[in-house]
Order: sequence, then structure tokens, then C-alpha cells
Amino acid sequence: MATAKVALGSQGFQVSPQGLGCMGMSSFYGPPKPEEEMIELIHKAVEHGITLLDTSDMYGPHTNEILIGKALKGIRDKVQLCTKFAIEWGEKGMAVRGDPEYVRAACEGSLKRLDVECIDLYYQHRVDNKVPIEITMGEMKKLVEEGKIKYIGLSEASAADIRRAHAVHPITAIQLEYSLWTRDVEEDIIPTCRELGIGIIAYSPLGRGFLSGKNLADFGENDFRKSHPRFTSENFQKNKRFYDKLVAMGAEKNCTPGQLALAWVQHKGAVPIPGTTRWENLQQNIASLDIKLTAEEVKALEEAVPHEEVQGDRYADMSTTWRDNVSPPLESWSGARQ
Repeated sequence: MATAKVALGSQGFQVSPQGLGCMGMSSFYGPPKPEEEMIELIHKAVEHGITLLDTSDMYGPHTNEILIGKALKGIRDKVQLCTKFAIEWGEKGMAVRGDPEYVRAACEGSLKRLDVECIDLYYQHRVDNKVPIEITMGEMKKLVEEGKIKYIGLSEASAADIRRAHAVHPITAIQLEYSLWTRDVEEDIIPTCRELGIGIIAYSPLGRGFLSGKNLADFGENDFRKSHPRFTSENFQKNKRFYDKLVAMGAEKNCTPGQLALAWVQHKGAVPIPGTTRWENLQQNIASLDIKLTAEEVKALEEAVPHEEVQGDRYADMSTTWRDNVSPPLESWSGARQ
């Protein structure tokens, strides 16, 4: 049972060593799952020490936060609640917003849907390339001072933007895609976080299911992974050789390939937030916390899955990721989002 808490960042935030990503309960991986079953799953996770719950206002949109709000009844004091803002759905599709008015309105909306007085960790989900990050952080800082959020986080932010944001108010955590097959963040972002005392939250630590054995046939009609470059038929077949190596290595260590992949992330000092909608999978994920890796085993895993050889980008559209999206300079701000 995963009961011991770990420090996330250097601001005093204590969380479970593994979290639960709740997105797939409501959206993106097919139709929404039955509400009662998901609430029961969340309760089981908390009972077994997985108390860090991750959601966002754009999951659904909004429906995942409503679900989490219902699940929190009676257990709010046991949970570290994380949600995000910045992605707005409109007639023209997805837009990223970090202007002060939107930051405040989004936070008020999340508080209402979650039915809580305070959000433990509030992330900017994506960086707005029209609003200097100092402006966004200034409003988030006000939310901290008002007691509406406790800690501030960023998701998919570059090292330079992290430094700029951290200078306005301490950042507690950076959420980024980090797994055996996505390790480019080790070049600059993770060292920056270590230097500044910022915690690392790893989303998609199982490679959106690839590292735990998901096949193309497992994806339903509305599963957004079907549009991901790494999951196209040609790329999937090329990438499958890496998974096959994990299967063999897991057999030697008497664990599943997915557990090995999670153990690797945990060994790297990050807190993974694997998502699942099934109790059996959650049990397997929790069990990965007991797997210890030697330096030689870590090296062998990284050689088995050389991330630079993985075929395909991690998103079909990389325009809002940390590699292709940066905050404009502060002096460009005119007081209104352009």
C-alpha cells in the first residue's frame, strides 16, 4: 500500500509517490465511463494511498471536474487535488488563453465544478504565446494570496518560460510528458527544475498505454490516440520492437512491462500520474512502487527503448508543446490579449 508521501517541489507540498490521471474517465479515450464506477475507482485509489488526483477543465470539457467533485465528497482532506486551465474550446477549435481575466474566470469555474474552496495545485495547461507568462503568473499569484489555490504549476512549458514564471512566484511542479519513449525533457527542462527546486509530474508515463501493451485494435472510434503519429499502423509496428524488449525484461524481474516503465519514471525522481479506468490496472500500477531498479537496470531499460529512435511525434499537432510554443516578452504586453 502506497502510504508514504513525497515532497513535490520545495514549497512544502506533500503528495503520494504516484498519482491518478483522471482524464480518460470522461474524454479522449473513447466515451465517458459510468460515473458510479469511476467514483468507486477513485475511492479505491485513495484507500490504497494514491491520493494525488489530476484533472483539467478541458477534460470533457468540464465533465471530469464535475466527476472529481462528486468523488471528493467525504474524502477531500485525504486528497491532493490538481487541475488546470488555459485551453478554451470555441467555434474555431482550441485556443490557449493566459490573460488575467480568463485565469480568474477559469479558476472560479473549476472551484464551482469541483465544489471545493481551494485547489491544491493549479496548472497553466499550455503557455499562451500572446500573453507574457509574467502576466499570467501575476494573476495566479493573486489567487494564491486569496486562498483559492495553494500551489502553482505549469504544463508543457519551456525551460526559459519556467525561469520567467518562477521569478514572479515559486513554481511547485512542472507537468510534462515523460516516459521511456519520451525523454527529450532531460536535455534542459528537468535540469532547470532540479536547479530551481521544482517537482516533476510525469503525464503519459506509460506512453498512452503503449508501454503497458495497448494495441491499435484496443482503440475505439473516438479514441484520440488513433490520430497520434506514434500510433499510426506503420510507426506502431516499428515501435513495437521496443515494447517486446520490455516484455522480456519484465519477465526476468517478475513484473509487467508497464510496471517496469513506471518504476523507471519513479526511479528518475518524478511522480507519474498514469490514468486508468480499471481496478486491475490500478492495482498493477500501485505495485510498481515496490519495484527497485539498480543503476545497471536503468541503463538497460534506456538502451532497450532508445527514445531518439522512436518513430513519430507525440502529438499530431506539436504547436502548443514546449518545443514549439513560447511566451512573448513582457515588454510586448499592452494590457490586453492581442
